[in-house]
Amino acid sequence: MARRLLIVLMNTDPRNPEELGAPFYHAAVAAAMDYEVDVVCTATAGRLMRQGVAAAIRIKPGHPKTVLDWIREAHEQGARFWACPANLDLFDMTEDELIPECSGMMGAAAMIRDLMEGDGRVLTY
Repeated sequence: MARRLLIVLMNTDPRNPEELGAPFYHAAVAAAMDYEVDVVCTATAGRLMRQGVAAAIRIKPGHPKTVLDWIREAHEQGARFWACPANLDLFDMTEDELIPECSGMMGAAAMIRDLMEGDGRVLTY
């Protein structure tokens, strides 16, 4: 039985806030169920790892909960968040600009190696 869940956000666009709830909710639920959960934010979704971006987005207009709140809830349950190293260059970011909930970098080679050698499942958004 798989004990690890990798969630890859690459088609999720922060400009479409309604797309952002499910991945973070699923990460929180899986972590609460004691699965090892890693969330990799790449492509346009990589912007969410930059300080200030997720804090400025609400999934539902007028709701007090921000996307950063959703990320924090998943993180508090044990989910780990990773930024894509290529995104730093793409969005002119430095590691110092990443949110505290981000555990660091996970590049394509590490992600693919873990998938091929491990016993986990993948959800993509």
